[in-house]
Amino acid sequence: MAATNLASAMDIDEAAIDEGLYSRQLYVLGHEAMKRMAASNILIVGVKGLGIEIAKNVVLAGVKSVTIYDPEPVQIQDLSSQFFLRAEDVGKPRADVAAARLAELNAYVPVRNLGGQSGKEITVDMITGFQVVVLCGASLQKQLEINEWTHANGVHFIAAETRGLFGSVFNDFGPKFTVVDPTGEQPHTGMIVSVERDKDGLVTCLDETRHGLEDGDFVTFSEVQGMEELNGCEPRKISVKGPYTFTIGETSNLGEYKTGGIFTQVKMPRILEFKPLRESLKSPELFITDFAKFDRPATLHVGFQALSEFQAQHQRLPRPRNAEDAAALIALAKKLDADADEKVLTELAYQATGDVTPLAAVIGGFVAQEVLKACSAKFTPMVQHMYFDSLESLPNTLPTEQECQPIGSRYDGQIAVFGKTFQEKIANHRQFLVGSGAIGCEMLKNWSMMGLASGPKGVIHVTDLDTIEKSNLNRQFLFRAKDLGKFKAEVAAAAVADMNPDLQGKIQSKQEPVGPDTENVYNTDFFAGIDGVTNALDNVKARQYMDQRCVFYLKPLLESGTLGTKGNTQVVVPYLTESYSSSQDPPEKETPSCTVKNFPNAIQHTIEWSRTEFDNMFVKPAQAINAYLSEPNYLENNLKYSGQSKEQVEQIVSYLVTNKPLTFEECIIWARLQFEDKYNNAIRQLLYSLPKDAVTSTGQPFWSGPKRAPNPLTFDSNDPTHLQFIIAAANLHAFNYGLRGETDPVVFKRVADSVIVPEFTPRSGVKVQVNENEPVQQGSDPDGSDSTSDLMKQLPPPSSLVGYRLNPVEFEKDDDTNFHIDFITAASNLRATNYTIQTADRHTTKQIAGKIIPAIATTTSLVTGLVCLELYKIIDGKDKLENYKNGFVNLALPFFGFSEPLPAPKNKYNDTEWTLWDRFEFHNDPSLQEIVNYFREKHNLEVTMVSQGVSMLWSSFVGKKKSEERLPMKFSRLVEHVSKKPIPPHTKHLIVEVMVSDEEGEDVEVPFIVVRL
Repeated sequence: MAATNLASAMDIDEAAIDEGLYSRQLYVLGHEAMKRMAASNILIVGVKGLGIEIAKNVVLAGVKSVTIYDPEPVQIQDLSSQFFLRAEDVGKPRADVAAARLAELNAYVPVRNLGGQSGKEITVDMITGFQVVVLCGASLQKQLEINEWTHANGVHFIAAETRGLFGSVFNDFGPKFTVVDPTGEQPHTGMIVSVERDKDGLVTCLDETRHGLEDGDFVTFSEVQGMEELNGCEPRKISVKGPYTFTIGETSNLGEYKTGGIFTQVKMPRILEFKPLRESLKSPELFITDFAKFDRPATLHVGFQALSEFQAQHQRLPRPRNAEDAAALIALAKKLDADADEKVLTELAYQATGDVTPLAAVIGGFVAQEVLKACSAKFTPMVQHMYFDSLESLPNTLPTEQECQPIGSRYDGQIAVFGKTFQEKIANHRQFLVGSGAIGCEMLKNWSMMGLASGPKGVIHVTDLDTIEKSNLNRQFLFRAKDLGKFKAEVAAAAVADMNPDLQGKIQSKQEPVGPDTENVYNTDFFAGIDGVTNALDNVKARQYMDQRCVFYLKPLLESGTLGTKGNTQVVVPYLTESYSSSQDPPEKETPSCTVKNFPNAIQHTIEWSRTEFDNMFVKPAQAINAYLSEPNYLENNLKYSGQSKEQVEQIVSYLVTNKPLTFEECIIWARLQFEDKYNNAIRQLLYSLPKDAVTSTGQPFWSGPKRAPNPLTFDSNDPTHLQFIIAAANLHAFNYGLRGETDPVVFKRVADSVIVPEFTPRSGVKVQVNENEPVQQGSDPDGSDSTSDLMKQLPPPSSLVGYRLNPVEFEKDDDTNFHIDFITAASNLRATNYTIQTADRHTTKQIAGKIIPAIATTTSLVTGLVCLELYKIIDGKDKLENYKNGFVNLALPFFGFSEPLPAPKNKYNDTEWTLWDRFEFHNDPSLQEIVNYFREKHNLEVTMVSQGVSMLWSSFVGKKKSEERLPMKFSRLVEHVSKKPIPPHTKHLIVEVMVSDEEGEDVEVPFIVVRL
């Protein structure tokens, strides 16, 4: 088939988006952007390390099709960074080999090979029918020729290349490119309390939350009373006046504002102008990636042009670390810009043949996101030239020209930059990778290309307790559909050992998670056998734990994380930097319980409420019954300490006696009564206690501002949400009792409509918790003791139900057949209807209820590349702060920010300075007296308290008798004596905290103590 009509044969009908596979990415891009991507055909020219990285990320993201062109034969040095090539592929056309392996990544994305002949670059007649064309490592001549055609024909064009530790990207998305959503952030929204009638109307927001808007943003309004013209108005441009106020232009011709109202930010499209490459070379718009290297892009702009010119003249690139070739390149660059920095140009020439996988990951992740921007119009593209480098990653002792010559190995691309000696260091390095999810997969891929741990002394330990599920396949690219249910660490280890056979037997995978319970696995010997730790975790707690371990064992730690298009990296180096735990994010804002319980005003509140209801209906009652049936004296022990004894007994009686279902039909009846109770009776009770015309002590209407007056719902089996609640609740209730469920709506309608609902009468004297500071209404029965004992008589003795248990539901957000998210969505939307809050679809509800972190392969790839650029420095043993970089990126904007890590904060006792990396060590299990004496004699400090873990072992105010008993004890004996627990046999040391005071009796902070047993 001729190349020209290949693209036209790609018209596949638009399929529905697979939410199971794309779940985490949908929370980054949204359905609209993904639909536009699913209509886009992408061409990638050149699939060495950089091209394959871009192709992998784009295929995972889910475009309509990806076509690759690279007829050149595979060479051994391509294996430095092209992870889909194997040694046995040498000599075959690169695209032939790559296409088959790319196609395995995503069943929804056809991958095609454009064919072509070796030695022939792509031509204009081959690129018709594509929406985006990406050239990787093409000559400048070829870039100009192709770009001329794409600019004239409305095709988006990207050219990218990496040379050693340098990278370059150029974007041309045409003369008028529309960006639909520049940032991807959620639109700001908030409640307002007044709008002035004025030629520039001032809007004042409720003083609970800042509006978060910026000058030039646009807003519209809803629920405004009085000045109704604002409701659903055309977006109005705002001007910020303060954190709670902004103006919206002319309002003097509108009605008088009375009350209420919500503003919502409106995302306005932006139009960007791109220049073609020929014009852009002369007057470039440079995108800065590192403000510490502000002048470097201008040098690299001419450097990369000179490199292309050098290659055209000599039919080859400059030789590694060859002074003559470097001088020739500098001369070519100086013709274009006399001020270009010679040092930087020299390194560019030295590294031109280099091919370093972390750089391919950084540039490849970045370019793949630019491809997705081009076809989805979501997020702001980079304008227009980006130059990136990581010269700091070079070893302190630079290699010689001899060291960098190719040796016919798969690592030649890396040897050209770092030299043979450093390659050996990389090969004998020992790393512990904690986590084998998205970041973990990318990390292992980079390490296998780098040849990390491939030498005689090298080893990689990887641990992950998780198994593979469908939503992982969208970004954890070492996993395939056939691996579902297997352990992540095992599959990932096998996959990268297949990519680089030098790692066979070098990767040890484990399933034990890191934590206090596995310190017998990850013990002193384990840490003595590694050179550093790399975190690939998804929660702060585990990160902080690993951070403590690295501080204790004095190991460098590489830390990273992603959130949608945002990513960050942090380096922790013993004695040099602060540790991960030195700084913390502010805690997440929690919704007051009274808001969730009685006064919701946003969909998040109703989702939080329904997530709690899920536990209260399907988890906790079943657990309580199982405890009653299995734990002796459960009621006596529990009710003593609980203020809600009557409610607890009532619940057990209900679930075990009075309302215990025997058939599925009874579960439907139960669900129908639950509906009545939650969406009708409870609301009627609230409005009885606080009628709609209620006023506060100051005479203001009670139901105003954030307090929305609710309305009870009347059950209607023809309303899909009403029925969905019944279906989900009945099936979950049936699961509790091991009864078979049902999904036929006809059955539910019939039963639910036949239920006779008892008449509800509101109770008087019910106190509603109106704000956080008021006490929560406890047990509703003042003389509860009698009725509680009456209830307890109804309970069957546990001995009469031996072996009987209920099944508590275990919340699982990613199984679409288990009714969990169905219930939470229906329950939340019914409550939102009670309070006239805009309802949310299942997809949105699932993210909020399941606390899902949005994720996309591009960010993961880039962040992992940045981490590996720091790993080179750690292997080299660099010992200056300015050698290292912490990174922050946001691909949506796009933005790169780098900073030096902060130094470890210094403390002082007497005249001694110390940091978190210091400690006192005591060997041979000393007595407490010896430790006290040491501080007194050596440091003139008086120990006032000693603690270990949760046990206080001794303090200066314990009685004389206790002191005389404890001070002479061996330390291990003392710990066992106080904690009344034996020290586990694997424990070789104890971490001890002491409080000490100086001669003046002032408390002094000192490092922790390690007692070796």
